[in-house]
Amino acid sequence: MRTQPTIAIVHDWLYGGGAEQVVLALHRLYPDAPIYTSYCSRKWRKKLDNKVVTGYLQHWPFAQLRRLLPVLRQRWFARLDLGQFDIIISSSGNGEAKFIRTTRPDQQHICYCHTPTHFYWRHYQEYLRRPSFRPRWLARLGLRLLVRPLRRRDYQAAQHVDVFLANSTAIQADIKQFYDRDSIVVFPPVQTTSFMALAKTRPRSVTLPDRPRCLVWGRLVPMKRLDLVIQACQQLGWPLDIMGDGPDRERLEKLAGDSTRLLGYVGDEARATAIQQADLFLFTAHEDFGVAPVEALAAGLPVVAYQAGGALDYINPGKNGWFFAEQTVESLVATLQTLPGQQISPRTIATSAKPFAEHAFTLAIKKLVTNEWRNTHAHRH
Repeated sequence: MRTQPTIAIVHDWLYGGGAEQVVLALHRLYPDAPIYTSYCSRKWRKKLDNKVVTGYLQHWPFAQLRRLLPVLRQRWFARLDLGQFDIIISSSGNGEAKFIRTTRPDQQHICYCHTPTHFYWRHYQEYLRRPSFRPRWLARLGLRLLVRPLRRRDYQAAQHVDVFLANSTAIQADIKQFYDRDSIVVFPPVQTTSFMALAKTRPRSVTLPDRPRCLVWGRLVPMKRLDLVIQACQQLGWPLDIMGDGPDRERLEKLAGDSTRLLGYVGDEARATAIQQADLFLFTAHEDFGVAPVEALAAGLPVVAYQAGGALDYINPGKNGWFFAEQTVESLVATLQTLPGQQISPRTIATSAKPFAEHAFTLAIKKLVTNEWRNTHAHRH
């Protein structure tokens, strides 16, 4: 009799981003498990020790059109033959990994849900206003025409999941609202170690200056609302550094004034220097979780965050950061104006990031998988 389950990992696609870090942590925990996905870059195939399994969507012309083919991705995942595995862990957000189906009564499908698909559900109107696909008129037209059948299929797929895991309490509420399913919150793994080393180089106590240097890093996409950051800092005359790249960069460069620097992608050493020089990290997105602000906390930087989404789980106002109530320049400026002269403790701030380290994620997943395996076998025997 086997004492350990056979496990498969399934993910939407693998080419970079916060969700991929969940797959990497799952791979470290279950190194023998194959990883099924609709598309994988060479970089991520190497990172995952060539355990990745793909299909026709990996190849031309589908690879070039992958983000525009949700129906094909739904069908590809739904038709995967995963009958040999006891536990299937899907990692799914704006893609279709949760469409996989179990084929045996003793199989368990655990879905780590990064979010119910943004452009079907909570952020549908936002995507219509600011689509990240181009041409934008075509993105809007396609979304309006397809959203109803795509929502219906997405909801139906969610009903076949055995156990839902949510990456934040906000996503737990969304899973309930949009899928009518209960879930367990397991925070995603954040690589806090290198950032915490930076926190130790900061003074034990810091008084925020009259013109704090502000910092942002991450992918530059419209949903991040970095236009608010740029306009607020320009209005106050505060210096701002933005690290990262993405489709919204050209628009943001047009908004940026003399005190704003868009640095593009930077290496670890340059990022460490920018963090050491910064006073505040600004987070204006309505994010499902938000890895970058937790990294900033780990580095001892206080975070000013929009009061919504994942930030509600890790910002403790007055202790490690502050909220602004509305996603507007005026609301952000009103909060920022109260901060010069505030006393902060970088090491206390860094400590607040500890519950989000990878080892906490690993322990939670391992315990849950073990319990599901034991419960399934207890029913069989």
